Parts: sequence; structure tokens; C-alpha cells
Amino acid sequence: MNNNTSFLLLGFIGIFAGLIAGFFGLGGGIVIVPALVYLAGYSQHLATGTSLAILLPPVGLAAVIEYYHKGNVDLRAAVIIAIFLFFTVWLSSHFAGRVNDSYLKLIFGIFLVLIGLFVVIDSIIMIKKS
Repeated sequence: MNNNTSFLLLGFIGIFAGLIAGFFGLGGGIVIVPALVYLAGYSQHLATGTSLAILLPPVGLAAVIEYYHKGNVDLRAAVIIAIFLFFTVWLSSHFAGRVNDSYLKLIFGIFLVLIGLFVVIDSIIMIKKS
């Protein structure tokens, strides 16, 4: 597990995921997993398992149990991020309702392109290192 990850970093991930969820309806795979991998230094498996624990009620208990049994869930991180996400998603969804639909769509597209470029560039660097 990664119990050394700071409360502030986990809180930031929850806030950012809440903003994105409130504006675009996204969170787990697109925001939380990359943030845990690239900002908190989690393995892909640990990030996925922890993200599932954060989203447990809507996603499903069976997947979290499977990841947990293999040591790939950080419950502390899941609780901290879920708390911050809960409040931030409410706040950001309030503001998203005031943004013109065309602008919201544009911001969402730019966000997805930037995330995609980051993952592609990071993968190319890792492939060159191996």
C-alpha cells in the first residue's frame, strides 16, 4: 500500500475529480486513476483498485473485493479522495450549469486531448527506457 501519500495530495485528487465529475460526469478511470499513477506514484493496479473503492457503491463491490484481496486497494486514499470528491462534485456541478453548453463541450474536448497526449508521451518514454 502507499500510506505515505500526503493527505493534501489525496485531497487535491478528490477536489480535481469532483470538479471534472461535476462539469463532465467523469471521475474514476479518466481522472482518479491517472492522478494516482502520475501524482501519487501508484502502480496501475493499485490506482485502479483504489479508484474502484472510491466509486464502490455505483461500480460494484465484487471488483473492489477482488482488487483488495490481491493487495491493490489503498483504503485510506479511497476514503480521503471520496470525501473531497463528494463536496467538490456538488460545487462544480453548480457552476457547470452556468457555463454555455458549447464552451463546456470545448473544455471537455481539450481536457481529453491533453490527458491522451500525456499518456501517449509517457508511454513512449517508458518504452524507450525498456
